[in-house]
Amino acid sequence: MAEKKSSPKKETTQSETYAIVEASGKQFWLQSNRYYDLDRCHAEVDDVLTIDKVLLLNDGKDLKIGKPYVKDAKVEIKVLEHRRGPKIIVYKMRPKKKTRRKNGHRQELTRVLVQSISTGSKAKKTKESKGTKTSASKVESE
Repeated sequence: MAEKKSSPKKETTQSETYAIVEASGKQFWLQSNRYYDLDRCHAEVDDVLTIDKVLLLNDGKDLKIGKPYVKDAKVEIKVLEHRRGPKIIVYKMRPKKKTRRKNGHRQELTRVLVQSISTGSKAKKTKESKGTKTSASKVESE
């Protein structure tokens, strides 16, 4: 019996940065310089929006998973156009009752372009609230 030759396995290194974000109640896998259709958002064409709800971030070297969101991660998107999705026909019929109803639906969408996916540690805030002062005094007393 002849042995099957296995092809050499290709190592898939993902040097491409990607993020999984929560937008319009859904989760999207976003990559830089690609466009996506999201549910209609209230923004003008050529506006730049920032998504802070990043669930997962891969920058090629490190994989960060949020609990529930990755801290200090953001995705900047640019609104390209507002459009409508494909028509979906909804047809309901009750047999032997002469009841038929035909309805169509087109979802309102916004096409966006992912400009950048970034993460970074922000500097500490200079404002101190009363809650942080009391907790700092507790640490010093111990």
